[in-house]
Amino acid sequence: MKNNMPINTDAKKIEELLTRGVENIYPKKEFLEALLKSGKRITLYTGYDPTAPSLHIGHGVTMMKLRQFQDLGHKVIMLVGDMTGMIGDPSDKTSVRQKLTREEVLKNCKDYQEQASAILNFEGENPVEVKYNSEWLGKMNFADILELTSHFTLQRMMERDMFEKRKEENKPIYLHEFLYPVMQAYDSVAMDVDGEVGGNDQTFNMLAGRDLMKDLKNKEKFVLTMKLLTDSIGKKMGKSEGNMVALADTPEDMFGKVMSWTDGMILSGFELCTKLPMEEIKKIEKELIGGVNPRDLKVRLASEIVKNFLGEEASKQGQEYFVNTFSKKEIPEEMPEIKPSMYDVITVLVESKICKSKSEARQNIDQGGVKINEVKVEVKNYTASVKAGDVAQKGSRFFVKVK
Repeated sequence: MKNNMPINTDAKKIEELLTRGVENIYPKKEFLEALLKSGKRITLYTGYDPTAPSLHIGHGVTMMKLRQFQDLGHKVIMLVGDMTGMIGDPSDKTSVRQKLTREEVLKNCKDYQEQASAILNFEGENPVEVKYNSEWLGKMNFADILELTSHFTLQRMMERDMFEKRKEENKPIYLHEFLYPVMQAYDSVAMDVDGEVGGNDQTFNMLAGRDLMKDLKNKEKFVLTMKLLTDSIGKKMGKSEGNMVALADTPEDMFGKVMSWTDGMILSGFELCTKLPMEEIKKIEKELIGGVNPRDLKVRLASEIVKNFLGEEASKQGQEYFVNTFSKKEIPEEMPEIKPSMYDVITVLVESKICKSKSEARQNIDQGGVKINEVKVEVKNYTASVKAGDVAQKGSRFFVKVK
C-alpha cells in the first residue's frame, strides 16, 4: 500500500505515544524515541488471533496505540493470526487450549476489520494494512520448521510461568504449544517489521520475535507492551476470563458492563480506553481522592468508552437506557422472551442463558441476585414458580420475560 502521509515528529505527541498506557519498551524507551524523532517511516504491527467472533476492549487498547503511530505517518499492519489462532496462545493458561479448525478461525475473523475501523483508519493517505499469517506459515514445510526451531531452546521456552506451573502440577504440556511463540516470532521476520505492540501478557512471545529478528536479519526490533485492563482480582478483561466487553456489544450492553466495573478500574479505564487528555484524567484522580461519588465518574467513563468504540449517538443511547432501567429501577420495555420447558425459576434462568448452569442459577439465588417481578427470590427457593407474563431478573442488567 502506498503511503503519502508525511512523518510527524512532534515531541509532545511522541511523548504521549511512549507513555500513555505503556508498561515497557524494549530495548528501551530512548531507542524508540530516537527512531520516532528521526523522521524515518517505520513499520509495526499487532497480531489478533481469531479465537472468538468479536474483538474486545483489550484489543481496542492496542489498537488505540497503533492509531497513535498511524497518525504520526507510520505504516501499521493489523495481523490476523488465522494460523496461530488454530493452535491458541498458551500465555497465562494452566491447561491446554482447545484447537480450532481453519473454518472456525476464518468465520470468527470475518467482521474484525469492520470492528477495528472504529479505531483504525483503513482508508486515506496512510491506511492500515490487513495481513493473515497463513500467507507465510501455511507455506512452510517440515525442513523449514526444523530450521526455525533451531533458533530456540527448551530452557528458554520453560521460562514461561504457566509451563512451570503445569509441570509442578503434573499437567500435560504439549509440543505444539511450544511452537506458538516460534510461529509468532516468525511473523516479525516474514513481514520485516521494525516493531510490535501488544499487551504485557504477550511479552514473552514478542521478545521471541525480537530475538529471531536479530538472528535472521541482524535487525533491532522494538517491542512496546501495554498495561492490561484488569478486574478487581487481577484477571485481565478478555475472552478467556468470561468478563470481556466485546466491540460487537450493543451500546446498552457495553455501557452496563463498564458500569459494573470496580471503582479501582476507573482511572486505568480512562487512560487505556478513552481519548480524554491525561491532564483531564489527573483531575479525575484528584476528584476520586477528594471523595467524589465513584459512580458519577463511572457514568462518564462508560459514556466515553461507548463513544470511543461505537460512536456519539451510541453513547447517548447506552446512557439513556442505563438511567431509565437501572438508576430509576424501571424494568426495560424490550427484553428477550422465553417459553420454558418447565415453569420454575431455575429452568427460566438456564434456558434463557441468563445463567450458564443450574449451579450458577442456585448461587445467584443464594446471593440475593435473582428477582421475579422485582421481588427477590428467597435463599434456597430453587423451585420458585413463574407464569406467563412474569419477568425474571438476574442482577441489574439481565431480564427475561416468560411466555
